[in-house]
Amino acid sequence: MENVVLIIHLILSLGLVGIVLVQRSEGGGLGMGGGGGGNMSGRPPASPMAKFTWILAVGFIITSVTLTIIAAQNASGSSVVDRLGVTPSQAGAEAPALPGVDDLLPPSEGENAPLVPSAD
Repeated sequence: MENVVLIIHLILSLGLVGIVLVQRSEGGGLGMGGGGGGNMSGRPPASPMAKFTWILAVGFIITSVTLTIIAAQNASGSSVVDRLGVTPSQAGAEAPALPGVDDLLPPSEGENAPLVPSAD
């Protein structure tokens, strides 16, 4: 079921990208482009291509929500660690120890020599 919805989702997304790229730009996007052009009426009636764009967009949103619901049902009660099959005791035993600050400092004159010379 998930694969069928995913294939429909991909087809809708490709169709939506294609139909948007084919449409003519009407300007006015982000406040740029031509003005009213003397057209006193409101918006012109939607073209068939604009209606088809809306249909693809609604289908895309529906398949997106459906895929989210399916993924949530498949993942309920499990975590990534459960899927890997690693128990917490194994994970702690395999982790390497991190070096301390003393291990990162270069050795001084003596092994137990102070880091800051005394003012004596």
